[in-house]
Amino acid sequence: MKTITSLLIAAILCLSSNLANAKKLAKVKAGLDYKPNDDVQIIVNTVGPFNNPVVKYRYYSLPFCTDHDDHEKKGALKHKQRLREKLGGDRRESSPYVAKFGSDEDYHTLCKKSLSTEDMQTLKDAIENSYFFELFVEDLPMYGFIGDIENEDYIQKDITGSDQGKFLLFTHLDFHFGMNKGKIVSAAIYTDKSRAVDITDTKIPKEIEFTYSIQWTEEALEWKHRMKNYANNAFSQPRSTEIHWLSIINSCVLVVLLMAFLAIIFMRVLKNDFARYIDIEEDTIEEEESGWKLISGDVFRNPENPTLFCAAIGTGTQLMATCFIVLFLALGGYVSTTRRGSILACGVITYTLMSVIGGFISTRLYFQMNGKAWARAVVVTAMLFPAPVALVFAWANSVAMAHGSISALPFGTIVTIICLYAFLCLPLTLFGGILAKQYGSKDLEAPTRTTKVAREIPSEIPFYASRPVFLAVAGFLPFTAIYVELHYIFTSMWGHHIYTMFGVLFCAFSLLVIVTSCITVSLIYFQLSREDHRWWWSALLNGGMTGIFIYIYSFYFYFFNSGMSGFLQASFYFGYMTIICFAVFLMLGSGGFRLSLLFVKYIYGRVKCD
Repeated sequence: MKTITSLLIAAILCLSSNLANAKKLAKVKAGLDYKPNDDVQIIVNTVGPFNNPVVKYRYYSLPFCTDHDDHEKKGALKHKQRLREKLGGDRRESSPYVAKFGSDEDYHTLCKKSLSTEDMQTLKDAIENSYFFELFVEDLPMYGFIGDIENEDYIQKDITGSDQGKFLLFTHLDFHFGMNKGKIVSAAIYTDKSRAVDITDTKIPKEIEFTYSIQWTEEALEWKHRMKNYANNAFSQPRSTEIHWLSIINSCVLVVLLMAFLAIIFMRVLKNDFARYIDIEEDTIEEEESGWKLISGDVFRNPENPTLFCAAIGTGTQLMATCFIVLFLALGGYVSTTRRGSILACGVITYTLMSVIGGFISTRLYFQMNGKAWARAVVVTAMLFPAPVALVFAWANSVAMAHGSISALPFGTIVTIICLYAFLCLPLTLFGGILAKQYGSKDLEAPTRTTKVAREIPSEIPFYASRPVFLAVAGFLPFTAIYVELHYIFTSMWGHHIYTMFGVLFCAFSLLVIVTSCITVSLIYFQLSREDHRWWWSALLNGGMTGIFIYIYSFYFYFFNSGMSGFLQASFYFGYMTIICFAVFLMLGSGGFRLSLLFVKYIYGRVKCD
């Protein structure tokens, strides 16, 4: 009854989340229908250095043409932002570009702008740092660099201190739009280097003319498939799907070999153990028994700091449920996978709704350990993950504000997230705790009785059986199963690639959970065999060690693969990677513990224990 209740709650919440996303998606699936010469709105978004994707600034922070004059009469300049756009770092604003559906524009003057020496230096610095811009039309992203450097490989200071390279500002944009049955199905921007303006000398103010052209072409691409073209955007290198599937096949082979190896070991070892403990005479058992059976009276002894332990298991289960639901929604097309903000918004909302699961799991386990202060366990569960997230976010947001970057979330968005936590996350966690108190099983159903005095743990153990070695093995083997796919995930998270292989990711994550759980069980058996009954925290740590290995890999990626630099970028990167790896630690740790608990109950339930 208790399990059914919790599953029904989770199913209802998942269904409501699916329906909400499906209804929202249905409204936009058809797209806007245009007639010839209808106005098409082009939206500007952000500018920033190519190698530091997190470092973003408003498009109009650079001296580009604006339409402030028009909007002072018509209304606000800023485009209405949704939660997913704010979380993704978007700051969309209207632009002075005029486009008519299906109508080509060969050459049109956008504006003539007088640039001061300060403006020239600002643009020159932006070109030197490889700044690019992002525009939108019908939610289709368009990218382009604001300029280029001629003879970039030879840029150096001569005797007079002047740059030998030539800094070119792209002043002409060529828009290419694809249409199909009155809908916009593709969009791209091309810069014209032949019309670029030399701004190397910033000591003399200049008047620069900004221009653009528009070309429309009929395409066979359907509107619902238009985002597939953006899996490899203008800055991405083409990817082969075979690499992803070969990675999954490699992981599957590793899983099969690992599980076969473990199955053989367990069949032989456990078979011999069961034969010893069940078939032979009682007096012979007393003479020969050793290993894991000797600690039958201690193996179900409560771990140290049970409140924190239960909170970690509950939070890890909540995060794992969130991860699987988000992957399922992305795989089913209910969430836009081409915009990071959509995934983030879905994750925040799903995590909030799954709080009832975290509260239920942690409180039930706490009661099974004969805990009394269950309200404290609920509070620790509700704060275990959000508290570190808040600290990292506060630091990163402060650094972004100090640098004047729009990577800092607006105050209104911060208030929204705080309200989600205060009025949904906390109450749902408490509700889950109440359900566990009223309907959850308060009996651990341990097959053996716990003694009053704990058995002494052997102090001398071989090096290969030490905890550091076990932790290294527990993290390294699962890490090798996801290493290849992990590279693509990192380049999508911290680069300009758009990750669309969510079917592969779903398989990879499932395999990771399986591998981690199997390895955790095997290591727990070896720990019990050396008469060490402190397996509770070991199961959590062994399972979570993959998160530590991913965190170590993040340093390698940052310094050797990414090209990222700067204090702002580093603050976001290492801060957010700390949170992500902590989440992975809790997820896999809770999964490893759950399977280990079933395993320990099984082996001690099969033997005769006093």
